[in-house]
Amino acid sequence: MKRIEAIIRSDKLNKVVEALKKENVGGLSVYKTRGRGAGERPLVRGSRGTTQYTADFNTCETVMTVVDDSKVDSIVAAITIAARTGEKGDGKIFVTNVEKTYDISLVQEGSMT
Repeated sequence: MKRIEAIIRSDKLNKVVEALKKENVGGLSVYKTRGRGAGERPLVRGSRGTTQYTADFNTCETVMTVVDDSKVDSIVAAITIAARTGEKGDGKIFVTNVEKTYDISLVQEGSMT
């Protein structure tokens, strides 16, 4: 099994989630993240609106799912198509190995020792 994590622009989240639904992904997690990469960081106004500065981080979304090895290429392609704008800062996709998974509701007490 593989864990796929995609860090994407916030405005592309709905498109990516829809693309993953079409690929029949069973489950996913989404969380807000802040990061610093190649994309331009936004200008932020001071509390009184009189000053501006460049934010240290971009606000983005991370979408994470775990899939069978055979689905990795189609999932990565779906995310890429849905998230791409063609500009710097579109995001990153990470694919890592998953050695084991446990469904918490199915693990019997004492069976992990």
